[in-house]
Amino acid sequence: MFDISKTRQKPLWRWVGMRMSLLAIGAVVAIAIGMWLHFMISDWATLHRMPLDVRLEFENLRAHPHLNEARLWELSAQYYNVEDILPGIANKDWFLLASLVVGAIPIIIVCGFMFSRPLSSQFSAVAKAARQVAQGDFITRLPPSGKAPQELQRLVSDFNSMTTQLERYEREVRESSAVIAHELRTPLNAAMGRVQGMIDEVFPHDINQLEMVKRQLGQLNKLVDDLHLLSLARAGQLALDKTEFPLHKLVFERLAWFSTSLKNASIAHVVEVPTHLNIQADRDRMGQVVNILIDNFLRYAVPGGELHISATASENKIVLVCADRGPGFEQKDLDRVFDRFWRAEHSRARHSGGSGLGLSIARAICLAHGGNITADNRSGGGAIICVEIPFAHD
Repeated sequence: MFDISKTRQKPLWRWVGMRMSLLAIGAVVAIAIGMWLHFMISDWATLHRMPLDVRLEFENLRAHPHLNEARLWELSAQYYNVEDILPGIANKDWFLLASLVVGAIPIIIVCGFMFSRPLSSQFSAVAKAARQVAQGDFITRLPPSGKAPQELQRLVSDFNSMTTQLERYEREVRESSAVIAHELRTPLNAAMGRVQGMIDEVFPHDINQLEMVKRQLGQLNKLVDDLHLLSLARAGQLALDKTEFPLHKLVFERLAWFSTSLKNASIAHVVEVPTHLNIQADRDRMGQVVNILIDNFLRYAVPGGELHISATASENKIVLVCADRGPGFEQKDLDRVFDRFWRAEHSRARHSGGSGLGLSIARAICLAHGGNITADNRSGGGAIICVEIPFAHD
């Protein structure tokens, strides 16, 4: 991704102002040089019309006019135009100045168009790309330019970020439509089949059958709740009840919920969360994030492995890190880990892969807190997921 902070910062007003100022200064300097050349050439021509002895005398008197002012004026009147030596600007000088201005105007116009063309071309490229996006082409990207003004560089960066998000949303909608239908239909069909069997007296009318139906409906209800949470988060309407609480207590509380599963898998856990580290966030939502990370670890864990949870604080954020020694992520999948309904290729089965909404929910909760969540492969094997939550500001 293009980082404008690494380029030379040139605000648009300075970018335009510098070019227009240089153009104006150039025009003034060109006119001044033209006038100076005119005077120099005229004076040189006049001096070379004088006899050599007269020219030497005139040059000496002009360098020292107090020696013989009368003789100086006599020679000046003899060889120069009287209008040239009278106070003020002669008429022909005005004509020359007007001619230079008229000649400079076309040059100024041409240079102005040349200076403004790069900026116009860049804005035209943005407009063309925007039309392509409006027509549904979300793979459109604008090439970064380090020579563009700061505002235009930021516009290009934000435009590319926008199209990246639109491409991701389109891919999610396209790929998840069939998945949503399958995820909803599977428990619904199971529940309806069980009920129909009870109606047809294929299954007995007892509490066990009703509990099976309830489990299927509960699974369906959880899926609908997860989709609703993602919809609220995407619309920026996910309600958060922020309080201050110790982070280590939340981690140990959630680990206790999974103690049986961790014990059955012979998995040890190491927690390095400072006891004095408090976090300002929605406790239930952050607990949901920790649950998702631990559950995700259990799905891919190698029996006898280790789960390492740590936390650190910087000047403006708290980072919670969950690392394991499992299979990790495929390099090509790192950008899709937090997409809805995404599952690792080697875990497509429902019993191990889940619905594929867990990490996308964790990401939505982190973003709602103004933070972020990232995934990467751990050095030496395994996966590492980092949760970043900014400190609360009054």
